[in-house]
Amino acid sequence: MNLKQLEYFVRVAELGSFSKASIVLDIAQPALSRQVRLLETDLRAQLLQRTGRGVILTEAGKRLFSHSVGILQLVSQAREDVESGRDEPSGKVVIGLTPSMGRLVTLPLVEGFREDLPKARLTIVEGLSTHITEWIATGRVDIGVLLNPEPSAAIELHPLLDEPLCLVSPAAAPASGRASRQASRLRVDAAMPFAELADYPLIIPDRAHVIRKLVEAQAALSGFKLQIAWEVSGVPSILDLVRFGHGHAVLSQGAVIATGQSQAFRVRPLVKPHLVSKMCLAASAHKPMTPLMRHVMRMLGGLLLLRASGRDHTKS
Repeated sequence: MNLKQLEYFVRVAELGSFSKASIVLDIAQPALSRQVRLLETDLRAQLLQRTGRGVILTEAGKRLFSHSVGILQLVSQAREDVESGRDEPSGKVVIGLTPSMGRLVTLPLVEGFREDLPKARLTIVEGLSTHITEWIATGRVDIGVLLNPEPSAAIELHPLLDEPLCLVSPAAAPASGRASRQASRLRVDAAMPFAELADYPLIIPDRAHVIRKLVEAQAALSGFKLQIAWEVSGVPSILDLVRFGHGHAVLSQGAVIATGQSQAFRVRPLVKPHLVSKMCLAASAHKPMTPLMRHVMRMLGGLLLLRASGRDHTKS
């Protein structure tokens, strides 16, 4: 028995599949299967039972899994303790961002990373919150920014802020609220009851998007159906269509500001009920935090909160 075999066994057990584990571990599936078989031979016990859908733990496998997770965590903590004595964190960290968050923080994040963490490596991947959640669970991503995440035993959530959802319209549309103080800033009109959303043709993401789920669920509770003009997955593309007058959108102010063209839009916060998009930082619940990950979590959280506080100054 060795640590590498325990790591392979734990990852196969977590993912329930040799094929998925081989991708995450970057090892050929036959080699991965051979290492697990060697572990079973050494312990003289069957640890995994193969099914049509993948693998499940046997009783012996469940007992070893519990021990293995603890052993691997102790080894990781020992490594962290040694690394924490170095002058600065090192290694590699992979961050998952939604496209709107990517536009907002990628540049300052890379610049801050270069300045504060010259010995570390950064990778940024973009996707919907549902994709980022899966990537964290499978080990592809270390830290993610999630919007309205669903609870998961595999993910540890760190709530960061709540962003009110708004009706986003082109700035050229007739104003129904107070005028903006400066034409270059995002115009925020008077709040609008959610029920009035039924009167607006919407450009909205597909059903996998968390905001689509949230808005449709509330519309059903309010007794009306959304008037969907266009269904477009990407938030930047949605806002391009809004800007050119093809409909309206339901998004946060942060998504609008991330375009860098706030002056092209006006927003009306939705109330009665007051809908919010919850932003969280997320990491694996089963993977210990390294010094680098802790440093990046603080850096990323600070950048997101800074942008949020900066949005208050854009209001008219």
